[in-house]
Amino acid sequence: MAAPFTLRKIGVPPNSANLTEARRRVFDFFRASCRSIPTVMDIYNLQDVVAPSQLRFAISAQIRNNAHITDPKVIDLLLFKGMEELTDIVDHAKQRHHIIGQYVVGEGLVQNTGSKDQGKSDFLKNFYTSNYF
Repeated sequence: MAAPFTLRKIGVPPNSANLTEARRRVFDFFRASCRSIPTVMDIYNLQDVVAPSQLRFAISAQIRNNAHITDPKVIDLLLFKGMEELTDIVDHAKQRHHIIGQYVVGEGLVQNTGSKDQGKSDFLKNFYTSNYF
């Protein structure tokens, strides 16, 4: 069996020269993130909660949320933040419920609306709908 993927330190240079270079760095980041998914699933024991393809979809959704950005400096800043997040996750600086809340439930992969809508009174139903994050 091959050794698990270890995240190599991919440094983000201060500025990309142009949009093409920034785009290439985004793809490199996505590749590194996808290669670290098996390690993350082992570290946080996520096999019973989410499939690797769903985590890949959550990562790509995060990247697609910023697809409209065309300034290379802003893209570099977002890449730096993404690398920080990925490094924190791989280095086990977060706990399991953080990962589940942010990348599984937070991305809509798991529907969590059924338990709060079971209130018996209209007041509680309105309260839950207005305060549901």
